[in-house]
Amino acid sequence: MSTTATSKAVLESFNLSTGESVGSVPITPVNQVDAVIAQARAAAPAWAALSAQERADMLKPAGKMLIDKADELGRILSLEQGKPLAEGIGEVESCGQRMDGETDEVAKAVQPDILTDEGVESKIYYDPFGVCATITPWNFPILMPHWTIVPALVAGNTVILKPSEQTPLIADEYVKVLNEFLPEGVLQIIHGEDDQGKALVAGDVDLIAFTGSKSAGQHIMAAAAPGLKRLILELGSKDPCIVLDGADLDKAAAFAARNSFRNCGQVCVSTERIYVQDSIKDAFVNKLIEETKKFTIGDCCDESANIGPMVMSEQKAHVLAQVEDAKAKGANVVYGGQPHEGNFVEPTILDNLNHDMDIMTIETFGPIACIQTVKDGNEAVTLANDTEYGLGAVIFGEDNEASRLARQLTAGMVGVNRSLGGATGSPWVGARKSGIGYHSGPLGHRQFCQLRVVSTNED
Repeated sequence: MSTTATSKAVLESFNLSTGESVGSVPITPVNQVDAVIAQARAAAPAWAALSAQERADMLKPAGKMLIDKADELGRILSLEQGKPLAEGIGEVESCGQRMDGETDEVAKAVQPDILTDEGVESKIYYDPFGVCATITPWNFPILMPHWTIVPALVAGNTVILKPSEQTPLIADEYVKVLNEFLPEGVLQIIHGEDDQGKALVAGDVDLIAFTGSKSAGQHIMAAAAPGLKRLILELGSKDPCIVLDGADLDKAAAFAARNSFRNCGQVCVSTERIYVQDSIKDAFVNKLIEETKKFTIGDCCDESANIGPMVMSEQKAHVLAQVEDAKAKGANVVYGGQPHEGNFVEPTILDNLNHDMDIMTIETFGPIACIQTVKDGNEAVTLANDTEYGLGAVIFGEDNEASRLARQLTAGMVGVNRSLGGATGSPWVGARKSGIGYHSGPLGHRQFCQLRVVSTNED
């Protein structure tokens, strides 16, 4: 069963573990999308006229409200998305806890810069584009909107959110919280499937921020081309993890398990390929098995489970088809792989993989740890780069050698003996077909701005 079902009027969400209805939201008629955009356009001048800090301060109380409502909203999130309740609550809380710091960071990032030369002073302004459309996925259904809505708003744009049809309820609640503190028309939400998204992209918007699949990103890029609309696209990935001689195998195995299985493998930077040097392969696999045993599937409200169901039956079918293809081509099931009813997929370890198998080249988005043996770091890098994607990568090994090889990986973000998450202020950025533009951190916040240079004679 998918998370949602459509009728003429509503999107209805279902508990992925039980099939019971969680709630519904009204679908936005396609012929009303232009009116929503027009309202955002009308609200834009007054919103842009405020200072960035005034806009930031207006949003800050929403952070406290998110924290106060974290239990309620986290439950809605988990029921319709499938992740364990503690993770759903944590996702809501983290957005609330970050609000003060993030809004101030955006406000600071969009302050003008000044350059001087002989006889000229240039002020570099970071002005709003106008109307920003943001289209977000189902895997982190409050965090992903938060990452684009907050910088877009503080930068002075008005925003229209089109969330995934799989997780409309939590997105709707998020927008309601922010709208307790925003002027009318500054932040709006539309609900629906492809038709609503297409109408939004085709409408009178200035910037489109999208997180989702490569194919959807290509369609958006093509649709935006006639109007030369600005784009921020975070797309698919096939993230590698390299484990070499000299690595701390306990840390490497713990990371590989966590990053392969969390959120049922439905994370844009999930570890989808593991390249292990032959000299340490058996020891690593044994440790990975022990780490994998710590994961238990179950109802999102079951405190003993730390992996819930997949978001839809179609996604489960895709994952299992890749596993069967790999097995038919010689892969070995080292752990797991047992069938389960409903949308559940057991954490599974596959070994003896190669790039003739779909699971090593096509995005999986499921809880499968895939291992290929390599003779050295150079071979691992060659294989890791054998992809059209380039969002994230991680390498474990001796510090100097791992750092040297990290610079050869064609990914936007690379972790050396740790996860790929950067220090505070780092942007979230992909390479190749994993995206265009980026977000987060001062550099990312400025992607939501029109750069404008005003030069005058220096006194």
